[in-house]
Amino acid sequence: MSAKIGHFTSYKIKLSTEIAKVSKLETSLRIKSTPWDEIVFGIKTYELNECDEKTFKQISTVSGHYTIKVDPLSCKELLHENNFYYCDTLLQPYANKNKFIPHFSEKVTLNSTESLTDLLRLSDGVFSHGRFHRDFNIKKSQADQRYNNWLSQLHDKGETFGIYWDNQLAAFFACQGSHIALHAVAEEFQGKGLAKYLWSHACDRLFSQGYPELTSSVSAANTAVVNLYASLGFKFRTPVDIYHRLVE
Repeated sequence: MSAKIGHFTSYKIKLSTEIAKVSKLETSLRIKSTPWDEIVFGIKTYELNECDEKTFKQISTVSGHYTIKVDPLSCKELLHENNFYYCDTLLQPYANKNKFIPHFSEKVTLNSTESLTDLLRLSDGVFSHGRFHRDFNIKKSQADQRYNNWLSQLHDKGETFGIYWDNQLAAFFACQGSHIALHAVAEEFQGKGLAKYLWSHACDRLFSQGYPELTSSVSAANTAVVNLYASLGFKFRTPVDIYHRLVE
């Protein structure tokens, strides 16, 4: 009996130590918890605000998945020394209304009451350029679920709308105010030169709501979308490299 009590006491001490470490992380200004990712991946997830020895020492003994965004021109030696690995480079498209170059078509209509089921049908599996899909420590099904969860949250807030081509659902936008957070074109409408018309009407809807500037983010590897934004008059600012680390 005493052996069992001793084992249990040891377990409680170890558990308390781990909880204390996590609590310390979650109160640090250098480290931000990301509970929306934790729900999907089943482990603690964090985003780091500083790229320095002090921050990396703080996380070295705490299990979890870590993200850090850095200047593409900065030295990456410290990241590699601390077992971070490259996942993506993000570009940030932006456009003012007076610089926007739309391409309108009478075949395009918008529906702000599109069902979540229909939007998820378009969303599932389309974000393969994303950093979580490119992270070899994350299952593709989990990466898909992360984006589907995000889309569901934006739909609940009424910040999504379907984009129709000739009365057929062809694409969607999911926004956070003036920021275009998620977007996708249905597979059967891809490669036909239609995206510029679909995007034009969607962006015009946002500008009509009074936003002076629209922003988004796109993987530098997703050249089709980068070129699409450029064709509509968007320019690009503040590229960032994204690195991940898994501490087990």
